[in-house]
Amino acid sequence: MILIIDNYDSFTQNLYQYVGELGNKTIVKRNDEISIKDIANINPTHIILSPGPGQPGESGICLDIIKKYSNQIPILGICLGHQGIGYAYGSKIKQLNKPLHGKVSNIIHNKTDIFRDLTNPLEVSRYHSLIIDKQNVSENLEVTAWTSNGIIMGCRHKIYQKLRGIQFHPESLWTKEGKKILKNFLLL
Repeated sequence: MILIIDNYDSFTQNLYQYVGELGNKTIVKRNDEISIKDIANINPTHIILSPGPGQPGESGICLDIIKKYSNQIPILGICLGHQGIGYAYGSKIKQLNKPLHGKVSNIIHNKTDIFRDLTNPLEVSRYHSLIIDKQNVSENLEVTAWTSNGIIMGCRHKIYQKLRGIQFHPESLWTKEGKKILKNFLLL
């Protein structure tokens, strides 16, 4: 069972559809409608933290999930979920000079795990105004993807190898190979 935590974002339904198309039973719960105990009862094989508005410190149960399950269950944070991973492990989150909504960018990635067998550079769709500050990244995190001007587009925990974050939207039609990224994550 795949658990998607909905951070009140319209893209969550696209994630649900993509994950379902990959043959996985999936459940969606809003970030303020589920507890750690509920998650234990669901017993998910993977957790996806969806995009959403606001700051990572205001993302309902997401930070508790990151802290509780980082070393137990594969977790993929997308956009706000990615920022939440950075925030939970002490990275500074900062505002972009100009918000990006529906901006297509090429990113460079490390070609491993969730980026395995993907085009490099990879064309992705971005919808965000916050980023993990590259000057203040937690020593616990490894940067796995970035833009040509150094904006962090992916990370993973150095010790908790099941924890991944991506700033872009794999569920957007404008992200090339987005479904393959999700498939690679579900193989972790």
